[in-house]
Amino acid sequence: MIPTLKRSLLFPTLICATLLAANAQQKKQPVDYADPLLGTSESRWMLNPGATMPFGMVQLAPDNQEGVWKSGYEYSINNIGGFSHIHSWTMAGLSVMPTVGALNIKRGSADNPTTGWTTGYRSRIYKETEKASPGYYAVKLMNGDITTELTSTTRAGFFRFSYPTDEQAHILMNLDVPFENTAEILEAKFTKVNDHEIEGYSHQKWSWQDYTVHFVIRFDHKIEGNGGWIGNKISKDVKELSGKGKMGYYVDFDAKKGEVIQMQTAISLVSIDDARLNLETEMDPFKWSFDAVHNNARNVWNNLLSKIKVEGSTEVNKKKFYSNLYRSYVARTIWSDVNGKWIDPNEKERQTDPNTPILGSDAFWNTFWNLNQLWTLVNPDVASKWTRSFLEIYKAGGWLPKGPAGIEYSGIMEASHEIALITSSYQKGIRDFDANLAFEAMMHQQTTPGVKTPEGGFAGNKFYESYLKLGYVPNEEGQVSNTLEYAYDDWCVAQFCKALGKTKEYEMFMKRADNFKNVWDPSVKYIRMKNRDGSWVKDWSPYCCTAFGGPGYLEGNAWQYSFFNPHDVQGIINLMGKNEFNDRLNTGFEKSVKFNFNADGDMYDQVPINQGNQPNMQAAWLFNYSGKPWLTQKWTREIMNRYYGATPYHGWLGDEDEGQMGSWFVMASMGLFETDGGASTKPFYEIGSPLFAKTTITLDNHYYKGKTFTIEAKNTSDVNRYIQSATFNGKPLTKPWIYHQDVVNGGSLVLVMGPKPNMNWGSKPGDTPPSMSAPTK
Repeated sequence: MIPTLKRSLLFPTLICATLLAANAQQKKQPVDYADPLLGTSESRWMLNPGATMPFGMVQLAPDNQEGVWKSGYEYSINNIGGFSHIHSWTMAGLSVMPTVGALNIKRGSADNPTTGWTTGYRSRIYKETEKASPGYYAVKLMNGDITTELTSTTRAGFFRFSYPTDEQAHILMNLDVPFENTAEILEAKFTKVNDHEIEGYSHQKWSWQDYTVHFVIRFDHKIEGNGGWIGNKISKDVKELSGKGKMGYYVDFDAKKGEVIQMQTAISLVSIDDARLNLETEMDPFKWSFDAVHNNARNVWNNLLSKIKVEGSTEVNKKKFYSNLYRSYVARTIWSDVNGKWIDPNEKERQTDPNTPILGSDAFWNTFWNLNQLWTLVNPDVASKWTRSFLEIYKAGGWLPKGPAGIEYSGIMEASHEIALITSSYQKGIRDFDANLAFEAMMHQQTTPGVKTPEGGFAGNKFYESYLKLGYVPNEEGQVSNTLEYAYDDWCVAQFCKALGKTKEYEMFMKRADNFKNVWDPSVKYIRMKNRDGSWVKDWSPYCCTAFGGPGYLEGNAWQYSFFNPHDVQGIINLMGKNEFNDRLNTGFEKSVKFNFNADGDMYDQVPINQGNQPNMQAAWLFNYSGKPWLTQKWTREIMNRYYGATPYHGWLGDEDEGQMGSWFVMASMGLFETDGGASTKPFYEIGSPLFAKTTITLDNHYYKGKTFTIEAKNTSDVNRYIQSATFNGKPLTKPWIYHQDVVNGGSLVLVMGPKPNMNWGSKPGDTPPSMSAPTK
């Protein structure tokens, strides 16, 4: 047996050295269906085919683009300019590239690579050799025919370079990594520690993002030569190299035919000592066995993906399911070290319990319609760790983070929807965090105007002084859509207060949860931009005014945001009228089919239903509230079929956004969804059209008393997408929703599916799910 890794901070680690060989003779495992190459064309920096663990600090991946939007890896480009360690939003660091022949320190152009060294060290690849699976990536470079393989633990990377002929080999370590938010290197240093080890750091800054990547690099071969460069100046045989700007380091080897050179790396935002501790803790148990580390990564991923077992349907749908499930855990990042040390938003070193990892990401903007639901149901330990991480950052920095990129207050996106995840976790019985501290943090966040941070970021809510005074965000100041998002967070806080028995605060926030009505124009029956003096903006239409900053609708339009009221769908139906609600919504889907429900090129004004962005990912589920649940069944299927694909060129149209599109697919394919984000005091799931004949969720017995929950969809197919009848734990179910508590107590939901809608099922007035204006009867 391979020695057991000392600690896995996110998921149990099981190691079996013979797993890969045994798998060849067994039927496919969930990990075999997950394809990291899926959707990697026209994708973001955070979405790549690299080797990483769930929420891995190290995300080893090939980079083949330059410093452009949607940079990093592009499937259609058949060359590679380096393999870098960090692929978090607004963050990068330490690119590695094996080369042969004459030393060349220039990366070269992505549009004009060579197989030699005339323009740069960038190398074309043999595309047919490219392989990717969870925790593993491999490709053969044309430059030297070097087979390069990558695998990793949570904080450490492992490279294996195989040389087919005698070669003068160089391994380059470049600190200049071009990506969506290319950083300036303020200060950096490399040190050759001994004949097998290099250490160093790179202090980097982009906009408000300021961080230092510390690293330790070791080789299983003796370093035969070394040097470095700053700008275009190369220095040979230097033990130490310090500088700023574009710089890097290289080591030389005299590679023989058939020789394999291995390289292990680890990083830390805290210190070089912590990087070395990360390396020794996570890599030493495996000695220098690349296969053991790969097998461990594979097994960790398979253990995670196997928490949901799907049966029936096609191999393509299984590939889509497990690839989407994989994406739900791969892009966000753990930033605390194995000893629990981390750097807070004020650049101070902090210590936390190693079992409470500090996690970073892009914003939690509208994750209540995707990631929150998946994590709280299938991996409540993950929801718990995120909640505790939020609270640790609050204690250190004084604010809850809306997107703690590198543990900084980024200010990206709007509102404070981390509150929805904290509230949903508590309501579902995930309570291994300080609820009183969470209450304190929420009260501060939702009663105090946001502030600019010293480094140029933003903490708290923008335009909040006006919101608190007027009950809406005026057009002169910012996006009217913020009003709706703030009102939803107010409702979430109210539900948390109710659960804690804090009546006064509950009543205050429930009144504020009605603020969406302040920007509803009854004359046109839309959410409309409103001036500070109370007058409506005149130059306006339902499809106008997408905003990325300033007045309008954040990454959407009035049509979309007029359905945005997660906590009170019935309230919108009351204002719009049920017939108008159903007709307008269904017409929007019919218009959007030809676009595959995606606003191509960020043209948010042009498409009613835009699954490729967050503001109306709930749209297909709203028919459950308006008496036409068969349209939920119809349109969720259409989105799964059209928006989601199973190839590198068609995985997720639009912006996958760190697992949000992936987790939506997982929930929809199980036929479950939470429009209110699961934040009500008694959470529930709405029911759609399951993709698989049988889905089995293994419940976490640390949080939930049930062993499994199964969803059977008898006769389900693309044609048989409509629910004819239903039973829940053997009893007839006539409503299109079920309580979370009943689900996690274990049991089964059985749906009989057919080709035509049963318009009598779930459509009576008393069948609708609860919402603020229609509480549970």
